[in-house]
Amino acid sequence: MEYFHKPVLLAEVLKQLRCTNGSIVIDCTLGGAGHAEAILDLITPEGFLLGIDQDIAALDAARVRLARFSQQNFSLVRGNFSELDRILAEVGLYAIDGVLFDLGVSSVQFDRAERGFSYRFDAPLDMRMDQRQALTAFDVVNAYSRGDLTCVIKEYGEERWANRIAAFIIKARQNRPIATTFELVDVIKDAIPAPARRRGGHPAKQMFQALRIEVNGEIKILERSFRDAIKWLRPGGRLVILSYHSLEDRVAKNVINDLSKGCICPPGLPVCTCGHMPQLSVVTRKVVRPTPGEIAENPRAESARLRAAEKL
Repeated sequence: MEYFHKPVLLAEVLKQLRCTNGSIVIDCTLGGAGHAEAILDLITPEGFLLGIDQDIAALDAARVRLARFSQQNFSLVRGNFSELDRILAEVGLYAIDGVLFDLGVSSVQFDRAERGFSYRFDAPLDMRMDQRQALTAFDVVNAYSRGDLTCVIKEYGEERWANRIAAFIIKARQNRPIATTFELVDVIKDAIPAPARRRGGHPAKQMFQALRIEVNGEIKILERSFRDAIKWLRPGGRLVILSYHSLEDRVAKNVINDLSKGCICPPGLPVCTCGHMPQLSVVTRKVVRPTPGEIAENPRAESARLRAAEKL
């Protein structure tokens, strides 16, 4: 299957990054290089892009897509953006003009049945973005306690039936391990009362989202990674974050708002004593969302939210 990446909010991403010839940009979530290709068109021939992804299939596809550019203008690294400090030091980049985070899972990962991300295909419970890591969705489903499962499903899936689903999983796995996506879907359908199943989308959607986030540690690494990226931005450099989940967006919003604060002294003090200085200026006062036209063309863009900030 071709690793095709249709970039979400592309025009807005380019606008907020303010890419020009000579810019140095990091794409922390390269995917199929849809955003990266458009960025390189703007920053070459003098600019440089560093693309990071933990999925080897994404990197292989990106090399093909970016083959028309000079090797002097880009470098691709297999890794996780939580390792940004190490990666940038090894590459030798110390002053960046723009950083892009396009969070979530790519369409290709969903559409490749063998990756186990989707409830639409029967496949082993995997869900690893980085095939080198040990923890899989099988491990979470079959080894976590009822309490831990409930927490994962409730926090990351925002599923109202989290405790009931966890109880049904514990009962089902007493007979034999829950090994495939369809086996898990059957358990979820049994756990959710029929009237609730008839409302909204697929009954397994929120559970599969929760598993994917837990397996890949998606939420846990965000705050530190955003703050690390900001350290490397030169004054005037831009941070752009695309999120697809309320938890991701909340972390992005909180980090940007926290680092854009000035004085943090207790209210009522006549003179500031903290000396706290803001590091960022908020660029997008309101979250930016796709237009109806983009959603019609690319339905998976519907949940996208974009936030941007500038280094002071």
